[in-house]
Amino acid sequence: MTKRVILIIGTADTKSDELLFLKSCVEAAGAIPAVMDIGILGTPSFEPDYSKHDVAAAANTTNEAIIALGNENLAMTRQAEGAALLAQSLQQSGKIDGVLAIGGTMATDLALDVVAALPLGFPKLIASTVAYSPLLSPDRISADVMMILWSGGLYGLNPICQSILRQAASAIVGACQFSTPFVAERPIVGISSLGKSSLKYMVELKPELEHRGYDVAVFHATGMGGRAMESMLAKGALAAVLDFCLVEVSNQQLGSVVSAGNERLQGAGKHGVPQIVAPGGVTLVDFQSWDAPHQLLRDREIHVHNRLISSAILTKDEKENAAKTIAEKLNQAIGPTAFIMPLQGIDEWDRVGQPFRDPDGLATFARTIEAELSTAVEYHPLDHHINDSRFTEKALEIFDRWTNDGLIAPGKHSS
Repeated sequence: MTKRVILIIGTADTKSDELLFLKSCVEAAGAIPAVMDIGILGTPSFEPDYSKHDVAAAANTTNEAIIALGNENLAMTRQAEGAALLAQSLQQSGKIDGVLAIGGTMATDLALDVVAALPLGFPKLIASTVAYSPLLSPDRISADVMMILWSGGLYGLNPICQSILRQAASAIVGACQFSTPFVAERPIVGISSLGKSSLKYMVELKPELEHRGYDVAVFHATGMGGRAMESMLAKGALAAVLDFCLVEVSNQQLGSVVSAGNERLQGAGKHGVPQIVAPGGVTLVDFQSWDAPHQLLRDREIHVHNRLISSAILTKDEKENAAKTIAEKLNQAIGPTAFIMPLQGIDEWDRVGQPFRDPDGLATFARTIEAELSTAVEYHPLDHHINDSRFTEKALEIFDRWTNDGLIAPGKHSS
């Protein structure tokens, strides 16, 4: 097996011992290490494969010019630009097979830009003293980045941080040796959803779409899933999207941490990707179970899904606002767009006898979305529940029509 080349990224002026130790770990795991120094001020105790001057040059500047900025945030942001461009160039020219970055807040900040510049499926791992911290903005987490908490790694080597660096080196080398590049042999259709206890349409849709010659990626609409789907849309990885769970939109409106950001429900429209949309779960707001509910939610019916996530129902005004927000986003779409409105409920807890059943609120949402959508958006009211088979039939009916009209790339069947 050909030895893989692992690009190790870190500040060689402050983490020389750690980087040299990591080099030895990568070599012991059977790969070739190449170090990129992202430090700015100091001089490393060894000669990195890619110096801080190489990093600056990649951003069309110099180390001296970066220092002259006189602001550590501006300087490191400029350094991040160079590091991302250099890593991207090395990847595109086939000189590296994976990336492993280590550090505290400075290096982690930079590393997030680097991994964002690399393609889906290219092995990337960050060993960080702030891994999984609320400091990490969810919109900067790449769809396939691996992270490991570098405990005890702030300054100098010790048995704890050495153990973690060995794990990180083994993980990235293993990923490079045994993973395969992301290649879409068939068009991919993205579907947003919650788990089957709430939304069930993907159970019927997935085999039907696969039978039509498509691969299907179901994104968990709990914040990171929506961000990942939007990222895939921006990269052109999806041929179409069945965006049937919009709870992340209402979460964003109410300031929940279970959010996919302001860009949610805009990727397909912005890039002209055909989208069939439905409001699954949108009349709920999700929040973390391990913290007290926001004061705004404390007098509402709450469903505790597990120790991680809970849900509460929106007020009538909040449902109306959610409908207006969704319509505003969809009206900006430059590609084919359809909206299916299930009038008998939009999640499993929105059925007769269930705690979040609110026919008046759902009717308000339906009236508002119909009034606010432009004529360019197909509107399909449906007198059924979103988890009924008639909903999936309607979705496939639109999908097949668009495919026949050439709006969606045809599926590809195995020979």
